[in-house]
Amino acid sequence: MDDMVKAAMAKWPNVPHCYGWLGLDERGRWWMRDAAAQAAGPFVGPGASAASRGSELRHAGLIAFIGRNYACDDQGQWYFQNGPQRVYVELACTPWVWRVQPDGGLYSHTGQPTMPTEVLVDERGWVYLVTPLGVGVVHSQDVPLAVEHWEAGRWPVTEPRSVHSATLPERYRFVPSPAARRASASSAIK
Repeated sequence: MDDMVKAAMAKWPNVPHCYGWLGLDERGRWWMRDAAAQAAGPFVGPGASAASRGSELRHAGLIAFIGRNYACDDQGQWYFQNGPQRVYVELACTPWVWRVQPDGGLYSHTGQPTMPTEVLVDERGWVYLVTPLGVGVVHSQDVPLAVEHWEAGRWPVTEPRSVHSATLPERYRFVPSPAARRASASSAIK
């Protein structure tokens, strides 16, 4: 986490969290979801649309800042620590998106190097890797490279295991939509 973020957190410890405004898609792209995008529907799933995705972030400095300050709380909700405020992330797929390098290197969408320990393939043919960082989907353009590396024995993984995509959040302890979870908890209290 950036030092300036830590300083802001210490200076303003009680800033309310932000829900629904930031999304991460299955290709590792960040999406800003303003009020209009949120009103158009959820980030993914039933009722989602191009309008509900929001606007793709393209500013390299902002994307790098988000990546350096991307973390998970103790409930499995992923967020970006924006100064003193947590901006919870709507996940289209998993909390990590892996980019595979020709030499066998593996990097997260935030640029962190890691190494796979397990390969999963879901009912749609999507490939996921479990790493010390957690579970993530392999970027669609990198699936052939991933197959090449595990078949050649360059990665310390066993044969791919079949998995149903709907089981990933519970199995790997992440919350796809902190906003929906918050809304559900609020309605249960009433």
